[in-house]
Amino acid sequence: MKARISEIFSSIQGEGVFVGRRHIFIRFSGCNLDCIYCDTLNSKNKYYGELLSVDDVITKIKNIITPDLHAISFTGGEPTLYPKFIDELNSEIINKLNPKNKLKLLLETNGSLPENMSLLNHIDHVSLDIKLPEHFKKGGNDILTKELESIKVLLEKKVNIYCKLVILPSTNFETVENIVIKIHDIINDKTETIENIPLIIQPASPITQWKNKEQRLLELSKICGKYMDVLTIPQVHKCLGID
Repeated sequence: MKARISEIFSSIQGEGVFVGRRHIFIRFSGCNLDCIYCDTLNSKNKYYGELLSVDDVITKIKNIITPDLHAISFTGGEPTLYPKFIDELNSEIINKLNPKNKLKLLLETNGSLPENMSLLNHIDHVSLDIKLPEHFKKGGNDILTKELESIKVLLEKKVNIYCKLVILPSTNFETVENIVIKIHDIINDKTETIENIPLIIQPASPITQWKNKEQRLLELSKICGKYMDVLTIPQVHKCLGID
């Protein structure tokens, strides 16, 4: 079994709840969405990169592994386009690289393929992007339904989740609140507490576009905080000037 992979590299995690941790990123090629703020344009092309086997990936990981490694992150593109490959890769990572379960396995996904999400095993954490209609030049209105279904699937599989929401200076707060309410209702239905699924508000890069708009970030955090545990975190790796 092989998959098209854009790149495999080691760097500092710059997004979400694991900011500052050393991760090895396995970036899969191809994406089923076309977000206007995408910063990995090459990986949207399903023909970009190398066609690699599971053994190829394991070898590449071994060559760049470091003592400070916290997690292996499956990203893209959209990694859930390759559920069987990732599942097989996870088993090999656990058997060959992670016998004491010290390494975490993180999936970064747009959450729009719940039927594929249900096929994934051995994932410790999922970073699930919540898409807004404004994230697309056209369409995008039906994606939330799929993302909510993915959240249900992950809760049933007892996977640790955090949701990430990229916002623009023009983001409509009412739209965001309506979405967060729906997530809150699913969490309340599936779990006893909402504290185990944080919401990461991620201001779109470049961060300079937020100058003199700090109050909008604070206001949105206040609104979302009525329903979920909220953190506002920019793309830290871009602030540091690293990949």
